[in-house]
Amino acid sequence: MRVWADDARRAGRRIGFVPTMGFLHEGHLTLVREARSRCDACVVSIFVNPLQFGPGEDLDRYPRDEQGDKAKLEAEGVEVLYSPTGDSMYGAGFQTAVSVTEVTKGLCGAGRPGHFDGVTTVVAKLFNAVRPDEAVFGEKDYQQLATIRRLVVDLDLGIAIVGVPIVREADGLAMSSRNAYLSEDEREAALALSRSLSEARRALRSGERETAVLIDRVRAVLATEPLLQVEYTEIVDADSIQPVDRIDKSARLALAVHVGNTRLIDNTLLAAA
Repeated sequence: MRVWADDARRAGRRIGFVPTMGFLHEGHLTLVREARSRCDACVVSIFVNPLQFGPGEDLDRYPRDEQGDKAKLEAEGVEVLYSPTGDSMYGAGFQTAVSVTEVTKGLCGAGRPGHFDGVTTVVAKLFNAVRPDEAVFGEKDYQQLATIRRLVVDLDLGIAIVGVPIVREADGLAMSSRNAYLSEDEREAALALSRSLSEARRALRSGERETAVLIDRVRAVLATEPLLQVEYTEIVDADSIQPVDRIDKSARLALAVHVGNTRLIDNTLLAAA
């Protein structure tokens, strides 16, 4: 991978990079198209990273489709698929972690200790191998996006981090590889996530600025679905990921719920007029 990247750079080509864990859907392919539109060459990685899964999480059952993923990437004109093995990523004696501290404390970081250290460690290693000029991430994992932006700034990596808006199904459900876990009833219940975000945006447009009130509106919608177990609903500063009491500038409303055995996240921008 590094030899190819060095050759591409010497030829004056800009490299766009999309890191994924595979089982690709339209959301991933939207990231690929963005990378291809911005750069001369596109690299996509597929690696189900064990470091970002906690005890009892779904590492072993995480959906995989190697041949289907490869066909989708070929159809999109992706030049390189980088698919390292676990042993090549984390060999014998591996003991180093890359950690971003403050941005990762709340939201998903609070309920998944060690998760973001796993994310930042693997992304740093992928960046070292691919040597991209730009890397494209989806806004669905918004805390992850903010964490990677902080990583790149703090370590002077010189990589442009591009965020792409959430891609949704026609009924509003945010696209996710984990949607494959949902039963028919669970998937129907999961639509409350996007409905609750829409309710918060409506309240904001009507003049409500207090985050406690907006969060109550969100929770009221989620409570209409008995299959949902709410992990968190929070409104945070878009950059620092710290909670805010009032919408005075751009903020993110983020939520995580469990639908049966499946954990789903979603978020939306809340911008004061």
